[in-house]
Amino acid sequence: MPLISKLESKFGRFAIPNLVKIIAGFQLLVLFMVMVMSPEGATAYLQFLELNPTRVLHGEVWRLVTHVFIPGNFKLIWAVIGAMFMMWIGSGLEAAWGAFRVNLYIIGWMVAVTLGALLFHWPASGMFLFQTLLFAFATLYPNEEIYIYFILPIKMKWVAALTAGMTAFLVVSEPSLLFPVLVGHLNFFVAFGPAFLSERARMAQVASRRGKFESAQLPQGSFFHQCSVCKKTELDDSHLEFRVLDSGDEICSVCRAKRTGG
Repeated sequence: MPLISKLESKFGRFAIPNLVKIIAGFQLLVLFMVMVMSPEGATAYLQFLELNPTRVLHGEVWRLVTHVFIPGNFKLIWAVIGAMFMMWIGSGLEAAWGAFRVNLYIIGWMVAVTLGALLFHWPASGMFLFQTLLFAFATLYPNEEIYIYFILPIKMKWVAALTAGMTAFLVVSEPSLLFPVLVGHLNFFVAFGPAFLSERARMAQVASRRGKFESAQLPQGSFFHQCSVCKKTELDDSHLEFRVLDSGDEICSVCRAKRTGG
């Protein structure tokens, strides 16, 4: 059983359901508080919530959590749209992962940015949390569509790509932000990096096998793919799709569907 599954079976009951929605709700509450305060009071209030390493070391430990509630945008309409979008992303992540793994993903982000802020005084922007949630959602649901200005449909994978491009441009413009940005997205790299590298390795393996197959100039009737379960090849059924298992063996789409119950 994978480590994360063991942790979930042991500590899953302590997970907070709808944690992303709760964070988005608190961001709206902070926005409302700022709007009704005087400019001086609003500034002092936000300073009271921000992750200030010096103040944390003097015992103001609430800052380790409250900095997450500072909105990324203080214009009402964009803050509301952003909060609703964040809630929608949170629902999708929880449907795919469950509450425990979403909690672990957010806690991982908080630990990383807190250590970066305490040790190196790097900025702990809540925008990075929003981005890591967006990237996770786009990875799990790449073809899910949203409507820009409620008119133009765009798939989430392109929204994530555009966001990543804008962040990369920010880093190029201000190289000192490189490590803060990397740390601010560390939870995403940990969650999806191993699977990405594994998939790239499988693709390279398949490409290598295909290259060897094509260069061998085998006689007519030779096959490239063969299912390790039913022993069918692409010559038996041209509509079959083949995937490489962790063991290195191949399995056809029919047998894979039987295994997964699809």
